[in-house]
Amino acid sequence: MRYTKFVLAAVLIGGVAGGLQAMGANGSGGHSGGDPYLWLEDIHGARALEWVKAQNEKSVPLLKSDPRYQPDYDAILKVLNAEDRIPLGEIDHQYVFNFWQDAAHTRGIWRRATIQSYNTANPQWETLLDLDQLAAAEKKNWVWKGADCAPSLKRCLISLSDGGGDSVVVREYDLAAKSFPADGFQLADAKSSATYYDDDTVLFGTDFGKGTMTTSGYPNIVKIWHRGQPVAAAKKVFEGKLSDVSSAASVFHEPTANTAIIVRAPDFFTAEYYYLRPDGATMKLPLPLDADVKGITQRELIFTLRKDWTIGDAHFARGSLLAMPLDPFVRMGVMPSVKTLYVPDARGSIEAVAAGRDAVYASIYENVTGSVHVFRPGENGDWTDQKLGLPGNGSTSIVSVNDFGPEAQFTYESFTQPTTLYADNGDGKPVAIKSMPARFDASNITTDQFEATSADGTKIPYFVVHQKNAAGPRPTILYGYGGFEISMTPFYSANAGMLWLTRGGNFVLANIRGGGEFGPAWHQAALGPNRQRAFDDFAAVAADIEKRGLTTPRQLAIMGGSNGGLLVSTVMTQHPELLGAVVCQVPLIDMIRYTHIGAGASWIAEYGDPAKPKDRSWILKYSPYQNVKKDKTYPPVFFVTATSDDRVTPVHARKMAAKMEAQGHDVLFYENTDGGHAASANHKQAAEMWALSYVYLARELGLSGAGVSAPAAASPATP
Repeated sequence: MRYTKFVLAAVLIGGVAGGLQAMGANGSGGHSGGDPYLWLEDIHGARALEWVKAQNEKSVPLLKSDPRYQPDYDAILKVLNAEDRIPLGEIDHQYVFNFWQDAAHTRGIWRRATIQSYNTANPQWETLLDLDQLAAAEKKNWVWKGADCAPSLKRCLISLSDGGGDSVVVREYDLAAKSFPADGFQLADAKSSATYYDDDTVLFGTDFGKGTMTTSGYPNIVKIWHRGQPVAAAKKVFEGKLSDVSSAASVFHEPTANTAIIVRAPDFFTAEYYYLRPDGATMKLPLPLDADVKGITQRELIFTLRKDWTIGDAHFARGSLLAMPLDPFVRMGVMPSVKTLYVPDARGSIEAVAAGRDAVYASIYENVTGSVHVFRPGENGDWTDQKLGLPGNGSTSIVSVNDFGPEAQFTYESFTQPTTLYADNGDGKPVAIKSMPARFDASNITTDQFEATSADGTKIPYFVVHQKNAAGPRPTILYGYGGFEISMTPFYSANAGMLWLTRGGNFVLANIRGGGEFGPAWHQAALGPNRQRAFDDFAAVAADIEKRGLTTPRQLAIMGGSNGGLLVSTVMTQHPELLGAVVCQVPLIDMIRYTHIGAGASWIAEYGDPAKPKDRSWILKYSPYQNVKKDKTYPPVFFVTATSDDRVTPVHARKMAAKMEAQGHDVLFYENTDGGHAASANHKQAAEMWALSYVYLARELGLSGAGVSAPAAASPATP
């Protein structure tokens, strides 16, 4: 079951709280004399929490007193709890598994339906686990973090977080008995990874004590654990280096075989792959460090490349999708022939890949609009390539593929077209089986795609969503991310539609470097010493939409979260003249100390290492915390974070808000208790966070147009 594929993918801006170390001068050292706000890094300290309480008591009543807040909150919550949302799930054997939250199930229920029933308008669901009941019975603040099921589907490993952070308790669950058996596999609360090799064997990594977790806060050791053994008897099968990001196991289940691969990640964007033999020994697979393994189809290993790869006389371009037979190497040590399935052009990218029992599916984008291709192995070792008949001019994604059958599911959406779910029974003819109703009237909304010219002359594409025939500049939200190969593609947002677009505002989505919109090269162009390019790109888009008359500096807000929070806080400090407001969510900001906060050490490959003088010099040039000045005028800023975020942690937002407030700038700060890096653990918390954010933006930018009330139902969408 694909609830827990390669752990490295789940480590994206992911982590566990790190230790504090002295870093020297420049206002962000590890000693209190260098940083007057270092005490806010004591996440659960009494003094820090008192400061948070005082900030919340200032910001929350202010924003909730706005007459728009309650209607907006109600509209968003109605959207999130709507019964006609598409219950997206995971296909496994004859079932579709789904986790569902609504008004009656605040924490959620885990359930399943047969594929045949799921494809109907009214699936017959079987509830497997009620998280609200479990939390009440155990008096825990449980938040669902996923499940990994055994090949027989008799039992599953359930991951639960107490409060929504990344640290989880792992407990084995019996699907027939609908209970946690006393003799089942269990792991205590930690940053763990666990997956079934077979019904009675688990491969896992957890905190085994001193020297077993990397400096990034992830397991360094992988063990094999047989049913009936105490966890202490589990045998070590692999150990990486403490300086790595992580070491973890991934198991690919096929009808005829279970294939276990150990992934050692020296850094965020490189990995070594080791085949686990039946005798417990490992064999390093002949893949380059820059390969990204996606799965196995009919004993063919499927992977993409982040950099060019030459092996013998064969050359493979970065960004390519490749296939390599496993058996010649693992059985005889022979280097197999590698086949190219697809090579994107300079304006294309492979956004997602899923390997099923019979075929490989790839979501392929061209100039930031998507399609889905299916690749099937032939008898002579060649592969066929078929582009599926999905709508164009929007975004396509792969929802799930079946390891034990021919089925696959995809979605299509755009800024104005609600999400539609397509099912393919293996014949390459996807059929729409579920569509989300419109959540706002988009008949007067249109989308344009433009390009801005960045500081170095590079053309940066962006989308503008706006009302047709809109005259004059409008209040505008500019959203971006620009990191970790994550692409910003068109999406349907009920929130933006109801609360912004139909009220006359514009929404702009920037496709800046650092993301994956045009493949690995687009991402790598903004790594390390070139990080400034991402900020220049975003500023160029802001300037371009103002030049086109779509908005003015007073009417323009920028918004971003996580790495996007770093983006908007940096652009705020570098180009305040372009902006009227900022919403900065769960951000990185103190980039001199980031490697000692949360999981920051795992992102050195993205940003560089401030402990190295050369890296520190370029980081100091942009790090927002070190570059915000008392004598400079900045736009109003609203920081949003969560106490339970153990990835980025609330530390960055706290310190920046405190520093800016002391300098006399216009700052609001809101910290939710639960929710981890999402800053919300349930629909009510999500509705509150987004209602506060949109009210803030409307107040600061002067948006006063009348919107639409929420329809009978709506989807969870965040801009």
